[in-house]
Amino acid sequence: MTAPLDRTALPAPRLGDRALFPHLEARAFLAHAAISPVSLAVETEVGELLRDYARLGVRAFPIWAERRGTLRRDLGRLLGVEPETIALTPGTTRGISDVALAIPWRRGDRVACLRGEFPANVTPWQRAAQRFELELVWLDADAFRVAPDAAAEALERALARGLRLLAVSAVQFQTGFRMPLEAIGARCRAHGTLFAVDAVQACGVLPTDARAWRADFVACGAHKWLMGLEGAGLLYVHPERAGELEPSTAGWLSHEQGADFLSRGPGLLRYDRPLKRSAEVFEGATPAAAGLAALGASVRLLLELGTAAIAAHVGGYLDRLEPALTARGFVSLRAADPAARSGILSVAPPAGVDLLALQRELGARGVVVSTPDGLLRFAPHWPNSLAELPAVTAALDAALPLAQRSPR
Repeated sequence: MTAPLDRTALPAPRLGDRALFPHLEARAFLAHAAISPVSLAVETEVGELLRDYARLGVRAFPIWAERRGTLRRDLGRLLGVEPETIALTPGTTRGISDVALAIPWRRGDRVACLRGEFPANVTPWQRAAQRFELELVWLDADAFRVAPDAAAEALERALARGLRLLAVSAVQFQTGFRMPLEAIGARCRAHGTLFAVDAVQACGVLPTDARAWRADFVACGAHKWLMGLEGAGLLYVHPERAGELEPSTAGWLSHEQGADFLSRGPGLLRYDRPLKRSAEVFEGATPAAAGLAALGASVRLLLELGTAAIAAHVGGYLDRLEPALTARGFVSLRAADPAARSGILSVAPPAGVDLLALQRELGARGVVVSTPDGLLRFAPHWPNSLAELPAVTAALDAALPLAQRSPR
């Protein structure tokens, strides 16, 4: 039987050091914008949870409920908000969906989405528009990258006509463009428009500040830059918005003192307790304990390293990789303005290159990348070392000739 991992014996996290990822097979794992590998800290935390439930059964619940309280505080630090404004959720999509169904809409309200965004930040608003008879307005996500003045003017026109809500991703998943959230949030606040942010491509790799963004809602999942597991995430709800929501979905733990009847004596089983007037109303059922334990362990590492330091490290990695790609005929979509850059470097392949074949050939050489919508996406994180870059370029040189399309 394998001995349990000892949390106190784990290596300290260090930028560019994979000591906490000894099982990772890839020579260069560059797909953190998709699903990240988990660290020994995560393995240790989840293993401890399983052993506690194996030993204690129901008596393990309060132990890990207390840990979730710590996680809520840590996530508050990560987003620059108070812990009580955060709900622990099954992920980005669920957080956005719960909000989309809880806003007290009026028939004919206008909601703006951005073409080109990941569907998690579009589909829930489409469903709300259909259910509540809203008008869906479309703006162009990539216009903010290629024509920022025109994009700002288009946004201002839409706001001036009246928008109930604008939904924006903090970072565009295809291009890696970091949206000017503070400027957008200020415009929304000036027009009385609700501002919802999908932060899944930002949290964990970039400094994030929901207050500076003037966001009303922020949703995020755990399995990308937060380096947790699928099926866990967070939802921030601005305190002023929390009391206005009318949740369409709720569960037994959505009530004030909803669990008192289980542990505080007889006569407390009631169905008329008011719903919570905070983000926690969306935590209606017993949680995915393992996913939240994993998230807690990973967030501690991120806070220890600091997201500003992580962003600088990742940016430096991509600064060195980008010219190597363009020298080989790739076309970079990375923003010229460093303030608009993220942890993602996306490139269009040279003419005649089969993108999926290139991805396979790179993978066979230990370089893991992703391919959103016809682009080659490189997304390193804090464990990636600059020392692996020669292996990445060597893999590209070997893979490119093998990925050429056959002439017709």
